[in-house]
Amino acid sequence: MLPTYYEFQNSTKILSGKNALENISYELSGLGASRPIVLSDNVLKKIGSLQKVLDAMESTGMEPAAIFTDIPSDSSVSVVNKIGRIYQEAGCDSIVAVGGGSVIDTAKGVEMLISQNVKDLLELQGCESMTSGSHIPFIAVPTTSGTGSEMTLVAVIKNIEKSVKMEFISNYLLPDAAVLDPRMTETLPPKTTASTGFDALCHAIEAYSCNQKNPLSDAYATAAIKLVVENIETVITDGKNRKARLAMANASTMAGAAFSNSMVGMVHAIGHALGGVCKVPHGDAMTILLPYCMLYNYKHVGDIYGELLLYLEGPDVYARTPAQKRCEATIKSVRRLERRLNQLCGLPMTLKAVHVDKKDFDAVAKTALNDGAMLANPAAVEYEDVIRILNQAYE
Repeated sequence: MLPTYYEFQNSTKILSGKNALENISYELSGLGASRPIVLSDNVLKKIGSLQKVLDAMESTGMEPAAIFTDIPSDSSVSVVNKIGRIYQEAGCDSIVAVGGGSVIDTAKGVEMLISQNVKDLLELQGCESMTSGSHIPFIAVPTTSGTGSEMTLVAVIKNIEKSVKMEFISNYLLPDAAVLDPRMTETLPPKTTASTGFDALCHAIEAYSCNQKNPLSDAYATAAIKLVVENIETVITDGKNRKARLAMANASTMAGAAFSNSMVGMVHAIGHALGGVCKVPHGDAMTILLPYCMLYNYKHVGDIYGELLLYLEGPDVYARTPAQKRCEATIKSVRRLERRLNQLCGLPMTLKAVHVDKKDFDAVAKTALNDGAMLANPAAVEYEDVIRILNQAYE
């Protein structure tokens, strides 16, 4: 059924496939840029992933004006502000972000600073009403297949002083281009591959079931689910399989486009809180929480969840499953996939396994209820509901 009104934006150009990295310089030139700052992290620098991008850029005639790699796993306001100063001092005119969600979100923060001509990111809190400002050419090169940050109008950046992950939302945060090259993810360890891949699956499932779902986001979400299910176990057992790696990169990007427009719900609200309060890695939190939150939303979106059985298990299973049992079968399918990934690489399935202390449940629940993602959840959520879900997911 068509919603009475919806909006969908997907303006990021996709460069996907063999030798995609070699087109970065061309894209920057087309955007009128020649002095990019390249952002990454020290792990990617150490294992050579960053160098692949630098070599590709240099081979096509462009060198960075600055390189910054001290980006932590949870980006922070202070890091964004520091990079903003470096950008100005080095006379940069564009941004290339090489990394996972934290690096790309950091780049979005820098883009906000420069385009809005401010020095402190906190000046832009509540930037849903932010104007376009100056255009800063921005290319994202994801090195994980999960966050979808290269296709979203959301940046999650931590306020360390308050132990809160802040969400900045604006149509002007979308990169100009996203580069999906299988060379960038083939060194991901199996457990990280599983965690980030399950994050993409969660993005797609929440995008398909949250209050702002629409026909376009549905199309992206279901295509992403199918690609994840068909490829995630392959990339865990055969990390050098470039065909499967590229499929997962595309799944992550499509899931990102889906949830950027239809939004996510309680899985992400609670997951963000677990990350902020208990330092739980985001993908692990999504994996642990997803089936319990689906059970919570069951009465409100059971038919919608049931539709996803087609993409999770294929047409034969879908056809022989009675309509009234498809929602239950969908949740069981998600749980079975979790178990297989747990057996393959040790992907955690409980909060106890990621060392969450029950004494933090109160802070997690209060933080989750104030998370913007909770607004789009299909069912209303109270404090007691979050506590119940955390207890269910504990062990």
